[in-house]
Amino acid sequence: MIYQARPGQVSYGEAIGILLLDSSAPYIPGDVANATTYNFPVRFKKVPGLTVERIFNHDLSLLDQLIAAAQDLKNNGVRAITGDCGFMAIYQKSLAEELDLPVFISSLLQLPFISLLLGRKDKIGILTASAAALSSDVLKSCGAYLPERTAIAGLENQPCFRSAFIEEAGQLDRDKVEAEAISAALTMIKKDPAVKALLLECSVLPPYGAAIQQAVGLPVFDYVTMIDYVYSAVVKKRFNGFM
Repeated sequence: MIYQARPGQVSYGEAIGILLLDSSAPYIPGDVANATTYNFPVRFKKVPGLTVERIFNHDLSLLDQLIAAAQDLKNNGVRAITGDCGFMAIYQKSLAEELDLPVFISSLLQLPFISLLLGRKDKIGILTASAAALSSDVLKSCGAYLPERTAIAGLENQPCFRSAFIEEAGQLDRDKVEAEAISAALTMIKKDPAVKALLLECSVLPPYGAAIQQAVGLPVFDYVTMIDYVYSAVVKKRFNGFM
C-alpha cells in the first residue's frame, strides 16, 4: 500500500476534531475534553474568547474564530467536527455550510433521532448546564425544537456543578456533582412521568451517565454516544469473523 502525504499536515490518524470552549475546569475521564474518554484518537482545538458566559448568552460574534479553529482541524486531517458545549448549536448551520466535511457540533442534534425511538406521547428529558440559556432559538438553530416532546432541567443552581463549570473555581468534587445530576434527573422524571429517555446536553455530564441511568432506569444519551456514532460512520470497522 502506498500512502500520500498531505501538504502542511504533520500528524495523522485523528478522525474526530473537537472545538473547545475557552474555559478552565478539571475535565475528568468521560468528559468530552478528556482524550482518554475515547477508544480512538481525537484532536482538540480551543476557540479563543468563546467563554462559558458568552456561549450562554448566545454570542454569535465569534463565528469567524470558530470557522478558523474548525478549518485548522480540517487542515490537520479530521473527518468530522464536534464541540464541547451543547449551546454551540447556534453555530451548527454556519459551520456545516462553511466546511466540506460533517459537522455535529451540539449534543442537541440527537433530539429528533431520540424522539423517533419513543412513542408519540413520550418525552425526552434534557439535563442541561443552564435551563435559562437553553432557549427555543438554540433548539431551533440545530433542528431540535420539539416543545411537546421535551422536558428540561438545569444544573446552573446546583452548588458543586456551578462552582466547577460555570464559575470555574478550578476544583471538582466528582461525587457531589454526580449526586446533583442524579437528583435533578429524578426530580424531572417525578414531575413529568412521560419522560422515557434522557439527553445529557452538557459535555461535562457523560462521566455521570451510568450512575444516572442506574438511578432512572431509562436510556441515556450524551455527547459521547453521538461522537462514537459519528466516528463509526467516518471510520468504518472491518469485520474479521468466521461462519
